[in-house]
Amino acid sequence: MLTMTLDGFVKRSSTSLGLVVAVIAAATFGMSGAFIKPLLEAGWSPAAAVTVRALLGGIVLAPVAALSLRGRWSALWRARWRVLAMGFIGVAATQLVYFAALQRIPVGTAILIEYMAPLLLVGWVWAASRRMPKAVVLIGSVVAVVGLVLVVSPGGGSFDLLGLAFAALSTIGCAIYYVVAARPSDGLPPVALAASGLLIGGIVLGIVGAFGLVPVTATFGGAHLLGVIVPWWLPLVIVGVFATALAYAASITASEILGSRLASFAGLLEVVAAALYAWILLGERLSIPQLVGGVLILAGIGFVRSEKTSATVEPMPVAVATQNTLDVRP
Repeated sequence: MLTMTLDGFVKRSSTSLGLVVAVIAAATFGMSGAFIKPLLEAGWSPAAAVTVRALLGGIVLAPVAALSLRGRWSALWRARWRVLAMGFIGVAATQLVYFAALQRIPVGTAILIEYMAPLLLVGWVWAASRRMPKAVVLIGSVVAVVGLVLVVSPGGGSFDLLGLAFAALSTIGCAIYYVVAARPSDGLPPVALAASGLLIGGIVLGIVGAFGLVPVTATFGGAHLLGVIVPWWLPLVIVGVFATALAYAASITASEILGSRLASFAGLLEVVAAALYAWILLGERLSIPQLVGGVLILAGIGFVRSEKTSATVEPMPVAVATQNTLDVRP
């Protein structure tokens, strides 16, 4: 019984640590919009900004990744399919289809659809296991989605089927990102997965832009930030270091601890963080419904987390409990 109790305590502590790391990831991911927007207003295309962002984040993480591997390059080779999936799908493809959606439907609608990824993961587990999720997961899903709608406040706009299709693809890409991030590491440090995925994704985005499949434009003058004109590279450095390098490394670490489903729900906090940064840095209005939405997202995460926590402390069959009690190791 003592062993079982300790196991439950360790797992609960691990979940709490994972949520803390997930909050750090959301807080840093959320910075990107407020710091990239001045570049877009200065003439940068979204594809150009995200390409430089990915490459810069990968370059910043590369030395840290090399140190974390400690010469164990075989771990990178063993995880090659996971790395390629992260780079091609988690970074490049998801960004491309998201920006394709932005060209046809309102930003709020595109964000709302992309962040339906947690529901997609809940549905996938339901279909794959043929077991209905527990009530707390279903309640948490509904509460979190209502909160997401309030925070995003999607605009109406015209009904564009292709735009909605691109947004739906971004949902799938986002869900795949969390699944790939949550896979067993097999000796590959999270920072190494983040660095290699960002570098591959940035190269793919650069190739796509070079062939003219997406518009790539950049200007090298000043950008308006916090009411002053700053060099064009300053927002990119902030986004590359904090909203990309640190954010991806923290997100992958949290996903490995929490699993894809809970990590994806915690990722909804990125939308809340983005709204807060836009309010603080850009002076955009933060409404009461958005604040209520943020609280609902937190409540939804709490419901989903309670299911994971309760699963770690479920009473075991007597035979198993007796075996674990007798299994005493120094």
